[in-house]
Amino acid sequence: MKAIVLRHPGGPSALSYEDVPMPKVKDGWTLLKVKGFGINRSEIFTRNGWSPSVKLPRILGIECVGEVVETTDPKRLKKGQIVVSVMGGMGRAFDGSYAEYTLLPNDHIYAVNTHLAIQDLAAVPETYGTAYGSLLKLHLDEADSLLIRGATSGVGVAAGKLARAMVPSIKLVGSTRHLEKTDELKSVGFDEVVLDQDNQLQATGRQFDRILELVGALTLPNSMQFIQENGITCVTGELGGIWDLTHFEPISQLNGGYLTSFESGALNQRVFDDLFDIINNNHVDVAPTKVFDLKHTADAQAYLDSHDSFGKVVVLP
Repeated sequence: MKAIVLRHPGGPSALSYEDVPMPKVKDGWTLLKVKGFGINRSEIFTRNGWSPSVKLPRILGIECVGEVVETTDPKRLKKGQIVVSVMGGMGRAFDGSYAEYTLLPNDHIYAVNTHLAIQDLAAVPETYGTAYGSLLKLHLDEADSLLIRGATSGVGVAAGKLARAMVPSIKLVGSTRHLEKTDELKSVGFDEVVLDQDNQLQATGRQFDRILELVGALTLPNSMQFIQENGITCVTGELGGIWDLTHFEPISQLNGGYLTSFESGALNQRVFDDLFDIINNNHVDVAPTKVFDLKHTADAQAYLDSHDSFGKVVVLP
């Protein structure tokens, strides 16, 4: 089969389009024909050499939409069934979805109830799943305003669309380092856009009921300056490339708000069932911004890592 193999850290050109052996099914695992997958920042971090736990060579890819080819769980997974998978060591502890076929643990394969085209479905698992899990942590039903820090990212755009579907009256504010993307953000449902300049939010005097922090530890202390008393901030992303906090004094810097977190490893069948209900019932537009083929996966990563990137990027093998 064809696959994208990372043999050494580097730029996009380190992703090699190769012939590799087809995976063989083993107990507790299922072979999927990969129908589509999203590109994620964590995969770019791994390509850059920032994931020391990942042993190379490795086929990257932490999510996919796939068709069941052969399974050791025939009661739950049927041959020909379209399913999704995220995380669980995929693309990190074992080979992932940047390939024509992938072998995955049964426990991390989920059924889907949707009529979405594959191209659109490929944008959902990791990105919309992460966005939805984060919004649940924020208890949006009691919020008047939501700030999404890192709004032009795939998860940022997805969270904005889902938040609008879940609480139509909510005031959506997105941050970006590039104000020229304002019209794009407003076109997907944001009411207002604020500048993130040198990791400082240019929103003096503003406070928000909820904050979704996608840049991560790099900007969290600054974000907490803008939370309402008893408001909630959820840290989900690490777009800033910084993994931990230094010189953070929580009693004063939490500003009377609550701090929580979400990561996509917590996704499960029930969450996906609820997520697809919201997408289906509210006709949420989950279409990706850019679509590439497998041979050009390196170009897909390069686009996502560029100044021009916006929203979700997918690959259709």
